Amino acid sequence: MPGPASAIRVNGRDYRLPSQPVVVICIDGCDPAYLEAAADAMPELAAIRSDGTEGFAQTVMPSFTNPNNVAIVTGVPPAVNGIPGNFYYDEQRDEEVLMNDPVYLRCPTLLAAFHTAGLEVAAVTTKDKLRAFLSQGWEGVSFSVENAHEATQSSNGIDDALSLVGRDNPGIYDPEASVFCIEAGARLAETRTPAVMYLSTTDFVQHKWAPGEPEANAFYARLDCFLGQLHRCGAIIGITADHGMNAKAREDGTPNVCYIETLLVEAGVAEARVILPITDPYVVHHGALGSYATVYLNPENLPRATEILRSLDGIEQVIARAEAVDAYRLPADRIGDLVVLADRNTVLGRTPEWHDLSDVAKGLRSHGGLHEATVPFIVNRPLTIEASDRLAGGTLRNYDVFDVICNSVEGACP
Repeated sequence: MPGPASAIRVNGRDYRLPSQPVVVICIDGCDPAYLEAAADAMPELAAIRSDGTEGFAQTVMPSFTNPNNVAIVTGVPPAVNGIPGNFYYDEQRDEEVLMNDPVYLRCPTLLAAFHTAGLEVAAVTTKDKLRAFLSQGWEGVSFSVENAHEATQSSNGIDDALSLVGRDNPGIYDPEASVFCIEAGARLAETRTPAVMYLSTTDFVQHKWAPGEPEANAFYARLDCFLGQLHRCGAIIGITADHGMNAKAREDGTPNVCYIETLLVEAGVAEARVILPITDPYVVHHGALGSYATVYLNPENLPRATEILRSLDGIEQVIARAEAVDAYRLPADRIGDLVVLADRNTVLGRTPEWHDLSDVAKGLRSHGGLHEATVPFIVNRPLTIEASDRLAGGTLRNYDVFDVICNSVEGACP
């Protein structure tokens, strides 16, 4: 009889089965500037960097949470996995659709494939919106910090997630929610030693505070403690992010918004429908405002709408559907006729009435565009020369992290 498999093939890519535990961590909203500013408060991360390899990777576009987390756990971009945001417009049903259900996934996850290969898998997310995607197709420990108090063995693979950490789960808009996520991962590594673990935080802190602000540094110092515990437990760790973060406010602190649906309608493009894929159930910290949007139009109005949008202050790029699919590897049926990207300091809105800006009226930090697409890529072990060269050359994507830690860690794979 043939022996057990030493590798798996998932979504067109080969992955060696790890010979020791691996942990992939997505620190939501972690612009590299946060780690630089908090370096003195993160001695454990300094040790991880010293023992391993670090550099920068590019995210998928749009630089939002769901597309990038799903890309990381599938190892492929949205054109393959089908997830280009939190919302899309279903033209056949004439309905704006929230894509929080794994039914919208178009390929299997790496977590499911590792489980099928006989490995114990675990995942902890901070927001519950990601858990369904990440837990699709496998059984094991899988829970969100948001709903940790409701975790059950039958639904989450663990009866009492709170006792794992030893305290109540914080609210989703508490900086400690992300700390709880990494701490839970450290406790799982100590008590259950899953072969593959995925941890994903939330970006409340990064939306509220800039790199180097005391609150941001204090948050990263808290994370550092548990990153160190994971490092010392012997796991191969890959740390990256789903997107960066930038200030999107005017000098008076008010959000710097370009309401492109209003402007198109006022210019005579009456049917224009703008979809903001950043929109999700957690809009307190961003008001559904990001630097990426798609626009649905009648074909005869495409040239006129393109001209209007390109003339607006704060608009960096306006491209047609086919070009966007090719440039950013997006699923053609889940984006609009136009894709619009704002510049570093601007966010895109629908209409002033559509957004509730009460929680961001005095300052907005957000993401979604090209200026939030560079993120950290850190592995706590030396890499092969080829992988190191790819990292140094800027050709790695955040969704290459499982490939790197399974296939390119020196001496770690059979």
